[in-house]
Amino acid sequence: MGEDALRWSEYRRVPWKNGGGITREVASGNVKAPTASAEITDGFDWRVSVADVDAGGPFSAFPGIDRVITLVEGEGMVLTVDGTAHPVGPLSPFAFSGDAATDCRLEAGAVRNVNVMTRRSRATATVRIVSVAASREAEMACAAGETLLVMAVTEGIAVGGRDGRETRLGHLDCVHHEGPTALTLRGDGMVAGIRITATG
Repeated sequence: MGEDALRWSEYRRVPWKNGGGITREVASGNVKAPTASAEITDGFDWRVSVADVDAGGPFSAFPGIDRVITLVEGEGMVLTVDGTAHPVGPLSPFAFSGDAATDCRLEAGAVRNVNVMTRRSRATATVRIVSVAASREAEMACAAGETLLVMAVTEGIAVGGRDGRETRLGHLDCVHHEGPTALTLRGDGMVAGIRITATG
């Protein structure tokens, strides 16, 4: 399967589950787990979105969902997860359970976060921040059965696929790929590599 370019200007705006704000949905889907039944799970098995957080307060509860949150704009926040405080700095992915009682405190004004959610029984996710230097090309591999999203968290990034075509990404634009391939990263900036793997 080839690469799909997903653009910030086209992300669908949806209200938070608790009604406290708006998130922009980048992509979502269902996985084909090796031992799972063919029946499609209600809703998503994985979802990637970008949320603007203007004030502190409680997070929505998502039972059965694992989450990874990455601050891509703003100075920082503190997430209190089941009573334990966790400082979350810029471009430092933080994983936690959607089942947990989670509250957010902003450190220095509004922030913007990339949120990755996976249904625990169906998929897992990892988020890795990769620096791309103008002096050398970087590479990001996608294995069979995996979904890979490469999101530009700065300007100045281009992603190349196996067909030789190159996609230039603006800030928070994304390339979505499924199946085995190696994507090349060129430019001068940083990306978030979001990898979804089926479980079961």
